[in-house]
Amino acid sequence: MSSRKPERAVEALLTLRGEGMGAVGRERIAMLEAAAEHGSITAAAKALGFSYKAVWDGINAINNLVPRPVLIGRAGGAGGGGAELTDEGRRLILSFRRLEEKLSRVSAALLEEGDDIHPELLLWGIAMKTSARNAFRCKVRQLRREAVNVEVVLDVTDGHALTAIITNDSADDLELAPGREVVALIKASFVMLAPADEAPRQSGGNCFTGTVVKRVDGETSAEIVLDIGDEKTLVAVIAKADADLLRLSVGAEACALFSAGHVILAAG
Repeated sequence: MSSRKPERAVEALLTLRGEGMGAVGRERIAMLEAAAEHGSITAAAKALGFSYKAVWDGINAINNLVPRPVLIGRAGGAGGGGAELTDEGRRLILSFRRLEEKLSRVSAALLEEGDDIHPELLLWGIAMKTSARNAFRCKVRQLRREAVNVEVVLDVTDGHALTAIITNDSADDLELAPGREVVALIKASFVMLAPADEAPRQSGGNCFTGTVVKRVDGETSAEIVLDIGDEKTLVAVIAKADADLLRLSVGAEACALFSAGHVILAAG
């Protein structure tokens, strides 16, 4: 009987998370690669065995978390729409695959050194997950401090900014300062929708005007996805009756309103 130990395969799972940036893992990179290879999100979903919604949401999440779009959708004609990978997307895929390959080689080398390295530790992937549908990588523009709270003005893109109100202690814990990169989280249920020409009525409110690119109806609720520009989207979940009243079909314009107090900030 041979005393040779069975070979153990080592697979390192990589997650990229930059300063103030959410997690991008293998599954989302695969979605991006498939969309680039097949030329559309529909074809990518079919090739991967995912739903269209899963791939669409995954790629939109990447676009919301990186400085420049990784995939740009093309309007469909008779043959349907398409998707084009950007230079930013190519660099992201290449960087991820190179790092993953190097990490796997290092993990295999560590395992060959002896049994003091537990193999399960080399197979674990760690990623940030949140129930908030909206996550944006932002840069702090300005802090306006008061006795208890601080109003934080954040640049989402060159043309979009949002405001968050947090306590002074929280701002200190996050080490907030102009130029600091953070992730802003907004639950979809906190986002209200109004006609595109309606300005926010509450003090410290946020208003993003966009075009409806997706609507999913449930029995009583409707999920509305707005394209707010620069390949970034904002999701709202409202009553289906309200969505009907506002005539929020694909192509309609709307204003997404949410309180500055409903914005959660996270920093690495």
